[in-house]
Amino acid sequence: MTEHRATGSGRLAAMAGRLRAPAAERAAERAAKPGPGAAGASAGKSAAQRPIVPSTTVTTRALIAVIAIMTFLAGITIGAVSAVSNVAAEWTADIAREATIEIKPGDGLDVDAALAKAVELAKSTPGIADATALDPAATARLLEPWLGAGLDLANLPVPRLVTVRLGATADAQTLAALREVLTRQVPSATLDDHRLWAERLAATTRTAMTIGLAVLALVATATVLCVTVATRAAVEAARFVVEVLHFVGARDTFIVSEFQRHFLTVGLKGAAVGGGAAIALFFLGSTVPSWLRVDQQVDTFVGAMTIDARGYGGIIGVAVLVALVTTLTSRLTVYRTLRGIS
Repeated sequence: MTEHRATGSGRLAAMAGRLRAPAAERAAERAAKPGPGAAGASAGKSAAQRPIVPSTTVTTRALIAVIAIMTFLAGITIGAVSAVSNVAAEWTADIAREATIEIKPGDGLDVDAALAKAVELAKSTPGIADATALDPAATARLLEPWLGAGLDLANLPVPRLVTVRLGATADAQTLAALREVLTRQVPSATLDDHRLWAERLAATTRTAMTIGLAVLALVATATVLCVTVATRAAVEAARFVVEVLHFVGARDTFIVSEFQRHFLTVGLKGAAVGGGAAIALFFLGSTVPSWLRVDQQVDTFVGAMTIDARGYGGIIGVAVLVALVTTLTSRLTVYRTLRGIS
């Protein structure tokens, strides 16, 4: 108990020295030259700069690590959402620029003639840039993952496909006009505008964004709880100093600013470490596969998860947000504690 009060008295003396700093500065200006007490004055000035909250405690280092982990998780979430959104936008744009005509084989149907007629009608439709019929070999390659290699399409009623590429002048009426003319002249043909796939991609993007926001909410909640506990522990550790300063008339804003400055530094350090790690992870993930010339499938999967400048900006924004949340949480916690003391 005596040791605790001795420590508290030392911190109180430090704070009192800081409060008396303006008077000490005026006295220093009146001094013509340094006297024998210069060393003592230097020691007093060093004590006056001593903060209420120590910056090199186990609790501080642990809180920096926790904030770094939370920022890293939030950055990974933001980057993943950005990557999924970019990939979905690219795929949706590709799907929107193409359509597929499917020719179903039937009794007495000349499939090759139907294919040629469908290609002719598609090319003659305003807004269609090109139309190409897939040959049997290309169709067999599409089915190879499910039916295996060496497939003989002559013995199977496999539909034949025509890929249609829309031009820059295509609008909502382009595919409607093509569908109408195919219905009249090629009854066995079916036009697929890939609307179902576009809707599924949009739904996947919305789901990914919802999950990302939920993860960010959890990270923010965990960060607030950790900072609240750490702030209360810091206030409790310096409670003797805080109570004395409070009762001798020190303003709450002065005491709060000491804790706020400390936790702002802690938040910035942790956020910088976590955000930097997340940025490094995405940067290495987008560059290392090409450097090492890994398998094409792995390269394609990892490359699809790369992010652009907006993704990196989002990670930096999350890091700044975590630091601000840390600062504001500590500020509010100290104010509530001071109201409890009063």
